Amino acid sequence: MRVIVVGAGVVGTMHAWQAVEHGHEVVQIEREAEARGASLRNFGQIWVSGRAGGEELRTALRAREMWEEIGARVPGLGFRPNGSLTPVRGDLELAVAEAAVAREDAAARGHKLLTPDEARAVNPALRGDFTAALYCERDAAVEPRTAQLALREELLKSPNYTFRPGREVREVIGGSAVRDDHGDVHSGDVVVLCTGAWLGGLVRELAGPDLPVRRVRLQMMQTDPLGEPLTTSVADSDSFRYYPAYASAALDALNAGQAQAETAAAHRMQLLMVQRADGGLTIGDTHEYEHPFAFDTLEDPYDHLTEVVESLLGRPLPKIRRRWAGVYAQCTDTSRVVHRQQVRDGVWLVTGPGGRGMTCSPAIAETTANELGW
Repeated sequence: MRVIVVGAGVVGTMHAWQAVEHGHEVVQIEREAEARGASLRNFGQIWVSGRAGGEELRTALRAREMWEEIGARVPGLGFRPNGSLTPVRGDLELAVAEAAVAREDAAARGHKLLTPDEARAVNPALRGDFTAALYCERDAAVEPRTAQLALREELLKSPNYTFRPGREVREVIGGSAVRDDHGDVHSGDVVVLCTGAWLGGLVRELAGPDLPVRRVRLQMMQTDPLGEPLTTSVADSDSFRYYPAYASAALDALNAGQAQAETAAAHRMQLLMVQRADGGLTIGDTHEYEHPFAFDTLEDPYDHLTEVVESLLGRPLPKIRRRWAGVYAQCTDTSRVVHRQQVRDGVWLVTGPGGRGMTCSPAIAETTANELGW
């Protein structure tokens, strides 16, 4: 079988990986020299802890296994099973953490509630004051800026894999063939469109105007090296308001009894923080849903994140090295892991994983492979 994959972000690259693993010939086409979208502009988290129970959690757990397996073959991914800690303060936040630990699927996530001393034994960098911390053993991380490059370097070892950068697919021809903006035609047995947040043009033409996927904008930043290990990923209690796993009567009580900080509420914020291989911290994020998106970044969210991080670390944050905005595609029905649609004979669109893309992409691609009989 010959598979044409359009898009070289993490979802597209994992589809190419699956096809090569099944012994198929693959041509992967990317409109940029390298992918530059949400697959690079994220935390690199393999985030199991907050996933909704059921299909979403099963997908995340399967993807977590696959990331570890692939990471053992591709050290350049920087895979590390670092887990996460979510420090909480006060009785209302503590009750949400306790409800999470009481879930039937808490053991599958590796959830435990730790005292401050126990949390600092896991992550000594957390010197700030907090009441307790929710630990998730199954969370992990990779290096987002280099993960696709490392995967492609491994793929290029196969004679069955070809990468065609700098080519935008403009047209689907007949069954299972595409024409790029160089005028070249790429024919195969199946085409998989993994175009990320690019939802106009050819995607709209193929899928129609009612594609149940929206674009979401975020702001993030990265610091100079911390100067010490941050041994786990770190979240704050605002993540309880964002991730579906924390829905409970305790969360309702938190929302009713403890208002979110004004800036955090205005920008739909949570703190997530991961240490990069160079020692710097990736910190975010915000969520913007209304179009048209702003073209600039705002300072208030960065100020808020800095304040929250410094309160948890008990020390000043290192100098901010980079700030950026990104856009990803999310199913409008956020209970769906991804939107997978046959848009022509032999042509499939796979998009809209939202903030789950980095976490779930290996399992999303595996499911596509199973459904298409690879």
